[in-house]
Amino acid sequence: MLVSVIMPTYNCGKYIGQSVQSVIDQTVTDWEIQIVDDCSTDNTYKVLQPYLEKYPAIHYYRLLQNSGPAIARTEAIKRAAGKYIAFLDSDDLWMPEKLEKQIAFMETNEIKFSCTAYKQMNEEGKSLQTVCIPPIKTDYNKMIRLSNPIGNLTVMYDQEVLGKYEVPAIKKRNDFALWLRILRNVDACYGIPDILATYRIRKNSVSSSKLKQAKYHWQLYHDIEKMGFVKSCWGMGCWGVVKGTGVGLDKRKV
Repeated sequence: MLVSVIMPTYNCGKYIGQSVQSVIDQTVTDWEIQIVDDCSTDNTYKVLQPYLEKYPAIHYYRLLQNSGPAIARTEAIKRAAGKYIAFLDSDDLWMPEKLEKQIAFMETNEIKFSCTAYKQMNEEGKSLQTVCIPPIKTDYNKMIRLSNPIGNLTVMYDQEVLGKYEVPAIKKRNDFALWLRILRNVDACYGIPDILATYRIRKNSVSSSKLKQAKYHWQLYHDIEKMGFVKSCWGMGCWGVVKGTGVGLDKRKV
């Protein structure tokens, strides 16, 4: 198996079919999708049923109780058999050549951890005419300084070399926490400027509350990364500046 796609889901019946289809439409065909359902109460499973019946490489597992996206991601990683681990949330989309271009980039340059540029759309799928381009190279300190400048839906790492990871169990920013964990084992995450994914911005999400975001950032720096009080405050300050000004990020209107 070449690629395992990690897809946690919770009440995304409205969108998950599109996300799954964007994997099916990839020019690379040697993939599996590990869908872990965090006890959805909507029609998620009903939407998935035709895909599960038609594609044996699409796997579905439902958690025994609602546990949050970090637990769902960890469960999906545990079940993943691919050389590469790629992340796609159940309301986001990939361009058809995403896997092909990213794997070629990693193999040509002997890279173990990478990401790509992505564009944004609103809840209804309308383009917001905004593109986010990752840094060419992001090491551990830069990841904190720029408060996670890479998009979860674009990340891929070499599981064959780096192994499996447990996603730190915080409700939000757990992807950021995972990247920091991976960066303890590699020199950097390398960015591809090609726009290979589309991120859906939804209303009333946890990330829409600045107060909640601040709480999760502090938890990440102080409790999970075990930074001291001063360094945790520095991390919070970096987040505040980047969040408020966008300094250091390459976010363009197109």
